[in-house]
Amino acid sequence: MIQRVASCSCGQLRATCAGEPVRVSMCHCLECQKRTGSVYGVQARFARTQVTLAGASSQWARRGESGGVATFHFCAACSAIVYWEMDALPDFLAVAVGAFADPAFPPPRVSVYEERCHSWVFAAGDLPLEHHH
Repeated sequence: MIQRVASCSCGQLRATCAGEPVRVSMCHCLECQKRTGSVYGVQARFARTQVTLAGASSQWARRGESGGVATFHFCAACSAIVYWEMDALPDFLAVAVGAFADPAFPPPRVSVYEERCHSWVFAAGDLPLEHHH
């Protein structure tokens, strides 16, 4: 069975995920934009039983646009969010796809809150590329 490890920037907080995610989604809501510092968030949902957590996390909770509460777990040293719990889905954890640092990670199959989407996001594939190694 495949195992993938998501971690914070300094490596102290980790989530080892066994098997494939049950859902990978791209969220354009304003709260995900603020959380990531980017124009959308991408998260992988795993059954809680698929995830082994290691390291110390600090927590912060907020109510999302859907009305549910998400509790984010982030590293106290580097502040990177690695995973979060959703009160509406207690048997699952969401893991930030970027925390896997794996360009081969399965792509999103769901996009939500497109009404908040920056107009250029889906045209980004048409941009000229600068190749950096």
